[in-house]
Amino acid sequence: MPTATALARAKELDLDLVEVAPQADPPVCRIMDFGKWKYEQDVRAKESRKKQSQVIVKEMKFRPKISDHDFSIKKGHVERFLEEGDKVKVTIMFRGREMAHTELGAKLLDRLAKDLGEISQVEAAPKQDGRNMTMVLSPVKRIVKPAPKEPHHRGSSGERPAASGGPSSVNGPVAGSAAGEAAGNGAGEVEKAGA
Repeated sequence: MPTATALARAKELDLDLVEVAPQADPPVCRIMDFGKWKYEQDVRAKESRKKQSQVIVKEMKFRPKISDHDFSIKKGHVERFLEEGDKVKVTIMFRGREMAHTELGAKLLDRLAKDLGEISQVEAAPKQDGRNMTMVLSPVKRIVKPAPKEPHHRGSSGERPAASGGPSSVNGPVAGSAAGEAAGNGAGEVEKAGA
């Protein structure tokens, strides 16, 4: 179809003539509402970005002479990161004469990898990088847990729960009232709750 005829038909339908495949021979054009098509493309792109999950790399730093308790605490943090679906870069930092015994750092990283073997896999084996030795752990499978919901505090009727002690125990007797004076309070004194 000639270009002039296609343009006339597009104007007739109050639509746009859009070139779909310019590299084809002859070029392919389509009569459509270009603004609507562009909007739908943007919506699709936004939806696909929303479904993608960002890979976050968290880092945990160790020292070669770490105590057992500190190791278990840091191992717990690494485990939590892995369960949340994040990768973890584990770094052993060497200082001074510790550089002569880098095998201690390698043993520490091997111990961590063995302890977390059920929930992780070693993505990058331990390697020396200047004064640091690094290893990257990744989760075995990406498990994304939904955020915990807030507990529902209201009753089934939608009312707020009543105070446990009733209204009189919250404020106490009113100063100057008959109940306050009967309780032994003077006109100017106020009894405090729980006193």
